[in-house]
Amino acid sequence: MNPVPLRGKQVRAVVFDVGETLVDETSMWTRVAQAGGVTPFTMMAGLGATIALGRPHDDVWGLLGIEQPAGTWTMDDWYPDALPCVARLREAGYGVFAAANIPADAEDALRPHFDGVASAAGWGVWKPDAAFFERVVGLAGIPAARIAYVGDRVDNDVVPALRAGMVAVHVRRGPWGHLQQPPGGAIRIRSLDMVPEALP
Repeated sequence: MNPVPLRGKQVRAVVFDVGETLVDETSMWTRVAQAGGVTPFTMMAGLGATIALGRPHDDVWGLLGIEQPAGTWTMDDWYPDALPCVARLREAGYGVFAAANIPADAEDALRPHFDGVASAAGWGVWKPDAAFFERVVGLAGIPAARIAYVGDRVDNDVVPALRAGMVAVHVRRGPWGHLQQPPGGAIRIRSLDMVPEALP
């Protein structure tokens, strides 16, 4: 799978999704499953069902008939290529940001590594809402056409970023990244190691 740079756009800022883009959520979902009284296999099957049905992943609790337990990822869950990619982009002069459907208290763990961070909970607007991507433009402080948004989900990340006029980068990992197919206008990568070279 080769990256497909888009001609005629000059990216100056890169904004990352968090879950399954920067952070491997396997351990998080395993912990949440155990707290909810189901096996990790059952939880993963429930998440797969939400993908197949085109439903929000939060619907997994209703599908499994359990209450949503507390739980989130930790800094130990970061993908090995995440922080090196961020560092390379910053060294190359890009503005580097994180904005995702995460709780507001997750911002503190991200802040030391980025030029700016934002959570959907803090903004009060969630992907794939177009208003979220309008906020992303404000966070980066430059026109949408100069922003690359990197994410694993076609429905939440790639398609709305393209609609907002951004360069969309689809990283193929995690369940959504493997099961959803990005449109032709997206840059497709297998690893964040590929991001710096893939950007227009």
